[in-house]
Amino acid sequence: MDNPLILGIETSCDETAAAVLRGRAILSNVIASQAEIHREHGGVVPELASRHHLERIDAVIDLALRRAQVPLTDLDGVAVTCGPGLVGSLLVGLQAAKAIAYVRRIPLLGVNHLEGHLRSVFLEHPGVPFPAVSLIASGGHTSLYLSPDEDRVVRLARTRDDASGEAFDKVAKLVGLGYPGGPVVDRLARSGNRKAVPFSPPRMSDGSLDFSFSGFKTAVLRHAKARGLVRRFPVKRVVTVARRDGARSICLSGGVACNSLLRARVAEEAGQEGFECYAVSPALACDNAAMIAEVGRRKLRRGETADLTLNADPALEL
Repeated sequence: MDNPLILGIETSCDETAAAVLRGRAILSNVIASQAEIHREHGGVVPELASRHHLERIDAVIDLALRRAQVPLTDLDGVAVTCGPGLVGSLLVGLQAAKAIAYVRRIPLLGVNHLEGHLRSVFLEHPGVPFPAVSLIASGGHTSLYLSPDEDRVVRLARTRDDASGEAFDKVAKLVGLGYPGGPVVDRLARSGNRKAVPFSPPRMSDGSLDFSFSGFKTAVLRHAKARGLVRRFPVKRVVTVARRDGARSICLSGGVACNSLLRARVAEEAGQEGFECYAVSPALACDNAAMIAEVGRRKLRRGETADLTLNADPALEL
């Protein structure tokens, strides 16, 4: 099946999303955000998230199908995030996908949320040269992967504590900037003095490539009265790994990929070292279902389907 029609469903955290892909062509990509709901709490409340997924999932799927002008009967498969994420949120999407797969008798395709982010770059840039090093920076994850080719993925490093996006949110809450913190910090940083409060990037005592962001929170706490914040992204580490492993390109994805400083730094550092750089567009950087449908398409091609016993795995690894 060269260009299957895939419905993607994503409910790993606080976005209720559905998308329809025909092959690699995005026919629709609907995202219902819960940011306003969680803003007053300063972060995502799992119980509220799952409740609002339940309220919105049917309407979001219906809208995605209508925008794509595709009836449910034409689908060749349904792809759904099964982890990692909030277990209650994941279960809402899973049950919706299972119901569709069962009633329409079409393949069910379980997708790792992190692979969705990683593949989002390849979905938009099918000509990415391999090997490729990919940095996924999002609210819940900061990870570094090597793709020797289009089908293989090897994890090189991950955060040992807070993810970069989580650090943004916690720092923003600490200094009274509200939630979500990433966009606010990014906007203010453009007119700020990046040398005002120098924070040293963390290094692992064991020489590991893993990331750590909790130290930045402590540093900001000590300087909270000054209202100064400089974020140093682990870009040089990414370039070092790309050089070490003979990569030809560097890819950036995840919600924090919307950050203008991170995008500029990755492009600058990669260009200086002779690497091609590919960053996912803001439209596909946040949690979305198009990236889930793309992974589902690849799984369908390889015959990697799931049955109705598929369960949520909040700690699923890639």
